[in-house]
Amino acid sequence: MRAVDILTLTKSGLYCAAGDFYVDPIRKVPRAVITHGHSDHARAGHDAVLATAPTLDVMEVRYGPKFAASRQTACFDEAITLGEARVTLKPAGHVLGSAQILIEVQGARLVVSGDYKRARDPTCPAFEPVPCDVFITEATFGLPVFQHPPAKDEVAKLLHSLGLFPERSHVVGAYSLGKAQRLIAELREAGYDDEIFVDAATAKLCNIYEAHAVRLGHLSPLEGKLPSVLGGKIAIAPPSAWRLFADAKYEPVTSFASGWMRTRKRAQQGGGELPLIISDHADWHELTRTVLEVSPGELWITHGEEAALIHWAKVNGIAARPLAIKGYGHDDVPPK
Repeated sequence: MRAVDILTLTKSGLYCAAGDFYVDPIRKVPRAVITHGHSDHARAGHDAVLATAPTLDVMEVRYGPKFAASRQTACFDEAITLGEARVTLKPAGHVLGSAQILIEVQGARLVVSGDYKRARDPTCPAFEPVPCDVFITEATFGLPVFQHPPAKDEVAKLLHSLGLFPERSHVVGAYSLGKAQRLIAELREAGYDDEIFVDAATAKLCNIYEAHAVRLGHLSPLEGKLPSVLGGKIAIAPPSAWRLFADAKYEPVTSFASGWMRTRKRAQQGGGELPLIISDHADWHELTRTVLEVSPGELWITHGEEAALIHWAKVNGIAARPLAIKGYGHDDVPPK
């Protein structure tokens, strides 16, 4: 059976007729298999949802207990039969609960990566390369200019600044699911044991991480705190919360943690005083390395900077095409 007959691109997203399900659909559908909890991939209103336990927990916190008519929990490496298709979830290394979707139909193997990264992350299982006939990948940072430094080096910059300016609070803008928890965990590994302040939305998601045995240490609510209390402290919150520090005696050191901080224009637009290059997406070398490791006959690209990756694939003898799915890629974007 041809790959295009197993997975087809519809107005609702990628559809597997053999199993009668969609992967990360962008509209309400009867049955959805969800890669991870970011809102551009996990939407409310489907009749049935299949995902990992952490992803289902994230969806419930964000959308309420009735986010779907029914839900099914899948464990990594558990083969689940849906119609004539066999579905297995594999770790994606993006955020807690993130999964690649391996679809097997009549001997053909297709993998939908969802969002992923190859860098170490203390808050979630590492990406697992899965050999396949067709690899459907993201390409958020699909340009050679994007080469993410080790997260520990960026965290060291933050702690160095805190040492230089002990009277100033340090406010880091970070996406509330995944990036915030990874940054907290990296700070703990670097030896920072003081309390960290987080906004209410981030705190709810941190509770999910704690419930799944990811220890984040002493966290305190940011809302309602006087600026004087936050002097010399680290706060992790969206840029909209920076206004809470308007009356501080000492101006806070503002920051934004994102892979987009690699480019000067993005860093100047929304990186604050201390831009941090920390990404939960694969960079150029990780993208190309992954494709070589899974060794697909075809490469499909869901979204992102696809042109360079398609050119690279063809040079390396791999058939490639863009899917250009609208509605993906909203996380990790700094303010303009």
